[in-house]
Amino acid sequence: MLKGFKSFLMRGDLITIAVGLVIALAFSTLVKAFTDYVINPIVSRFQGGTSVGLGWQLGEDGNDATYLNIGQFISALIYFIIFMAVIYFLIVVPYKHYQARHGMKAFAEPGPVKTCPACLSEDLPAAASKCLHCATEQPPTTGARTTTV
Repeated sequence: MLKGFKSFLMRGDLITIAVGLVIALAFSTLVKAFTDYVINPIVSRFQGGTSVGLGWQLGEDGNDATYLNIGQFISALIYFIIFMAVIYFLIVVPYKHYQARHGMKAFAEPGPVKTCPACLSEDLPAAASKCLHCATEQPPTTGARTTTV
């Protein structure tokens, strides 16, 4: 039982995902600090005066619970965009190149599919001769029935 668990943990895909997750968490902390300490003060300064940030006080002055802080939302949006760009360019793109060198396609577009006339499943590969769901024989693929997802 432990041998099977060890082989599951040591699979290449799982290790790759774990490393990617750790890198993503590290970059998340870095990007969060950048938005908190660099972007937030810049966005807050656009409000001017002595305001807490870019936004409006909806209730009693000085009550943070009723302050509509648009600046924090803009900062979160900038954080998200920067974080996704970092993940894409530092994890996804190198992983795609690595997989391509090994003859595999990572994050590839799905191929053409067809619909099963018996159970109406729409996710059958175009070359399938049997339905994955109901096991009925499939007619040969024609151009009219093939769609790309």
